[in-house]
Amino acid sequence: MARRQRLRDAVVGLDIGSTKVAAVVAEVSQTPEPVIIGLGIAPNSGLRKGVVVDIEGTSRAILQAVEQAERMSGVEITGAVISASGSHIGSLNSRGVVAVSRPDHEITADDVRRVLEAARVINLTPDREVLHIVPREYEVDGYDGVKDPVGMVGGRLEVEAHMVTAASASLQNLMRAVARSGLEVEDLWLSGLAAGEAVLTPAEKELGVVLLDIGGGTTDITLYDKGSPWYCSVLPVGGEHITSDIAVGLRVPLPVAEQVKVEQGCATVPQAADREFELPNPSGRGTRRVTQRDVAAIIEARVQELVLLVSREIKRSGYPGMLPGGVVLTGGTAQLPGLVEWMAQVLDLPVRVGQPSGLAGMNDIVAGPAFATAVGLVRLAARSPVREAAPAQEREPSPGLLERLRNWWQALF
Repeated sequence: MARRQRLRDAVVGLDIGSTKVAAVVAEVSQTPEPVIIGLGIAPNSGLRKGVVVDIEGTSRAILQAVEQAERMSGVEITGAVISASGSHIGSLNSRGVVAVSRPDHEITADDVRRVLEAARVINLTPDREVLHIVPREYEVDGYDGVKDPVGMVGGRLEVEAHMVTAASASLQNLMRAVARSGLEVEDLWLSGLAAGEAVLTPAEKELGVVLLDIGGGTTDITLYDKGSPWYCSVLPVGGEHITSDIAVGLRVPLPVAEQVKVEQGCATVPQAADREFELPNPSGRGTRRVTQRDVAAIIEARVQELVLLVSREIKRSGYPGMLPGGVVLTGGTAQLPGLVEWMAQVLDLPVRVGQPSGLAGMNDIVAGPAFATAVGLVRLAARSPVREAAPAQEREPSPGLLERLRNWWQALF
């Protein structure tokens, strides 16, 4: 297929995970949602627990995924919005306050920028940086609950902001891997926040909800309240740890263990069946009979650990509400049979599996929870004010990555 030049209305989301890289291409038109026109998937062994440990290996996986997406979409991909994860991610809530600058006390966009800068003045070690700053709500002269203060009148402007921090070296290594594949990093988003854009409803975000994005090497935890993130963290546990446990417990190679997890896996023993299936003997001669309950007994221990860690993180967040939105699971491991029921029982909250919905075009190819982050990246890219501001040929030189992210958050929230 002959390639087209990359158009202004084409956006690319690149989910760089611990076990796979997924590239989703979409066209942005007058429709409410981006139109999916391409997908590329490649296995990735260059990340461990969300952190790059092999730049060349990660770059090769990115290239493979991008080439597949180009062939399917017919679009030449030169840049992408990418995801980041890893246990180095941290978050905190901060407040900032400034005096309104104009003599008539009308609040301007410059006042909003100043108050956000005031909120981000926190003590960080030299090896960390602010990845996102999210204005949760503003106060004008003591009146809270303001979502957009521009144009209002007041003498004192305050903001409650949520900040996501990350290890600088980890982000730099990730962006170097993308650069070596020949792509431009157009923007970078925390995986959990991107997944939330794909699977959460506005009502859930407003009421209070926990999103668990269970990937291959990590689980991103994002707690939303009043429409914005309240707490973000990343656990170094994911689906590949379940695969590894099965490989050790049943004494089979990792590819066989992954197949067993997908075809026979169940979160707990009581929910498993007595159904038998065959596996090769460790000696390589002949086969043996194994039941689904045998597999569930191995998986259950790891699932219990994950649920316990999630429960601790929710308590650690200090969130004072009741989370009526419950828990939404996404990521490939969210499809593990019995996981929803087990988490609902242990956490005493409603639990559902979140899948990207409301998509146009080739929506069936990205409808599963495994593609939530990539779809969320595409939606965020489509909503970028930089993209909407002018045709590609007329744009001014773009600001730095972190500056664009700050402007983006102000537009979204």
